[in-house]
Amino acid sequence: MYRIAKEFHFSASHQLSHLPPEHQCARLHGHNYVVIVELAAQELNAAGFVRDYHELGLLKAYIDENFDHRHLNDIIDGPSTAENLAKHFFDWCKARWPETAAVRVSETPKTWAEYRP
Repeated sequence: MYRIAKEFHFSASHQLSHLPPEHQCARLHGHNYVVIVELAAQELNAAGFVRDYHELGLLKAYIDENFDHRHLNDIIDGPSTAENLAKHFFDWCKARWPETAAVRVSETPKTWAEYRP
C-alpha cells in the first residue's frame, strides 16, 4: 500500500457550549489548527503518484475560504470538536479523491483527533 499525506493550517475560534460552564472549552477560544489528509492506493497512477500533491491544493482553498479566521460553530454541524472537524474534512476529501484514507486534526501541538473509516 502506498500512502501520502499533506498538511494544512488555519486559525479559528470555537466554543463547546454544551459542556459545563466551568469547563475551559465552554468558553469562547481559538486554536491554530493543523489538518493532515492521508491518501492511500494499492497501485500508483501513470505518473507514479498516489495522487499529485498539487491537486490537494483544492483543500487549501476550501480551508482558506471557509475556515480560516472564522468561528467554527457557524460552519459545521454539531459540536465543533477536533473529532467532528476530522470527519467533516474526511467527507469533503473523499468526495473528491477516492484514495482518501484518513484525516487528522490537531488543535494544539500535543493533541490530535483522526477520522479513518
